[in-house]
Amino acid sequence: MNKENTWAKCLTVEQLKKIWEPKSKVDNWNQVDSSFPDQKLTLGGPGTDSGTFDFFTKEINGEEDASRTDYQATEDDNVTVQAVEGDKGGLGYFGLSYFEQNQSNLNDVEVDGGAGCVAPSTETVQDGSYTPLSRPLFIYVKNTSLAKPEVKAFVKYLLDNEEALTKKALFVPLTAEQLQKSQSDFEAATA
Repeated sequence: MNKENTWAKCLTVEQLKKIWEPKSKVDNWNQVDSSFPDQKLTLGGPGTDSGTFDFFTKEINGEEDASRTDYQATEDDNVTVQAVEGDKGGLGYFGLSYFEQNQSNLNDVEVDGGAGCVAPSTETVQDGSYTPLSRPLFIYVKNTSLAKPEVKAFVKYLLDNEEALTKKALFVPLTAEQLQKSQSDFEAATA
């Protein structure tokens, strides 16, 4: 949210759906919650080719690609950051790393997925409590493919360099326990 937005510290999944569902006409914060001010709501987010768009629409609206269309859609998350930053009523969604890089200019949105308000952070993404808006990313390798030396070497490289790779890709890294389990699973599969 825009840094001047001090009223919507936490939004429920239902409120997010009310804002983002197909054909939504919500264009003022007081339509989201009557205790919110009479402030124009402007929206930004990823375009329809984005995996973030697919995930968000599935989790919030119950179906991939089900979204209102009257928002500033872009494949460049920095454009969404700038749009939200420049509009007092601005609200957008993008990956956690873009918020972390711009947190001095934006407010985060805590989300209540049914168990109370949870702020987005590396820890709440790792432990799954920033629900439903955190998701793991997986690689799947067929056992027959692991028999190939180049595939085995590639997966080993990913696991051995997980922290540096996730940092460079702006992803949330695995916890030490998650990485250890992945390494153990890999070793068992290649033994």
